[in-house]
Amino acid sequence: MKNNSIRTVVATGIGAALFIIIGMFVNIPIFGNTSIQLQYAVQALFSVIFGPITGFFMGFIGHALKDGIQYGNISWAWVLASAITGLVIGLFNKKYDVTTGKFSLMSMIWFNLAQALALLIAYGIVTPIGDRLQFAQAWSYLYAQSFVAGVANFITIAIGGTLLLAIYASSRTQSGSLTKD
Repeated sequence: MKNNSIRTVVATGIGAALFIIIGMFVNIPIFGNTSIQLQYAVQALFSVIFGPITGFFMGFIGHALKDGIQYGNISWAWVLASAITGLVIGLFNKKYDVTTGKFSLMSMIWFNLAQALALLIAYGIVTPIGDRLQFAQAWSYLYAQSFVAGVANFITIAIGGTLLLAIYASSRTQSGSLTKD
């Protein structure tokens, strides 16, 4: 692929900017500092189209800047969780390659299995342990907050991410669909 690094850098920058804007202005508070965050559906789209590096840095840079701007401090465990979410979804992107113009039921299943794995790692391990180290909060609160965030993000990505990927796939020309008259 020619100019792949330029493509990755540009996609990361645009993705991080979208992560910040959507994260700051389109969220629904549900528990503590936890809210339904629609930027994760967009991050999933970018992770699938542009790969795991873009997904990782979109989440890392976007979340760090969003926290810094919005709250004045950064919760590094949650930043890392966002980065891991993009990384893992992007790592499996060959299982649901929407750039070919196809997004089958099996592709949707693979996509949602990958995002479930990503969120299990991010919110089942990274956020509770990281917040415990950074903020010394009670385990019960940390796991409750992480569980709520993980479920909210799963639903957001399952609905929003799947829809975005289906729309994107339908906008691509399927390979072999053009014939010469």
